[in-house]
Parts: sequence; structure tokens; C-alpha cells
Amino acid sequence: MAPPLPRTVRAVDTAQLLDLAQEAAMHGFSQRLPVDWLQEHLAAEATHYLFPRLVQRLRHRPEVPLQWRCQQLLTVRTGEQIQGLLDVLPDTFDKLPETLDTASKKDIVSRIERAVTQREWVERMAAGPSAVALSEEPV
Repeated sequence: MAPPLPRTVRAVDTAQLLDLAQEAAMHGFSQRLPVDWLQEHLAAEATHYLFPRLVQRLRHRPEVPLQWRCQQLLTVRTGEQIQGLLDVLPDTFDKLPETLDTASKKDIVSRIERAVTQREWVERMAAGPSAVALSEEPV
């Protein structure tokens, strides 16, 4: 039986997030950003957040361990926060320290829901400064 999905948010620094992404790559998890992309774009001294959303079990690939699909709130070098997905082993997630209070967790989940996706951010950055300025104009 799968461990219950925790309804919490965990904060990690950039080094911890890179370790989590490396572990996901080692297991061949489908939802992860490449470690080299993260190294290039994450703010080195930032705090990032993980919020488990669903239990992921690959019945067609029984050799792949059960994982929790987490939404991520990542801070990139531009100072912006973007969202992504990361599959994490339950035991690995459980070992991350619980450091946030309830109000902070609610705020982070709200920010995740409003943040642009990693793909949207990459497309906007590739489009150049005019696209960034247009996306920041009030509606």
C-alpha cells in the first residue's frame, strides 16, 4: 500500500533541489527538469518549495518505484518565481525538514498556482526583452 500523500510544503535550498533532481534522473522519473538546466537558471542562494500533488505509480514499468509528483516553486536568477514538476521518492520527501508554518504554506501554494510555468518562462526569455516588458504590463 502506498504511503499517504502529505498535505504540506517543504522548503529546500538550491543544492538540495539539485540533489532531488539528480535522484529523479537516476530513477528515470518523467517529471523533472534537467539538472544542467537547473544549475544554469536557479538562483544560487534561493529557497525553493515542493508541494506533493499526487501519487505516481507506473504500473507499466514495475521496476520504477512509487513517487510523489510535486509542484515546485523555483526562484530563477532573474528573481522571478516559476513553477515546475518534480517526482520525488516518498522516503526522500519525508526526510526533508518541516520548517514552514501554516500561513507560509498557504501563501506558497497560492504563489505556485499563480506562477508561470518553466516552459512559459523559457519561451518568454527566448522572445527577448520586449516580450518580458509586454508580459509585465498591467491588464
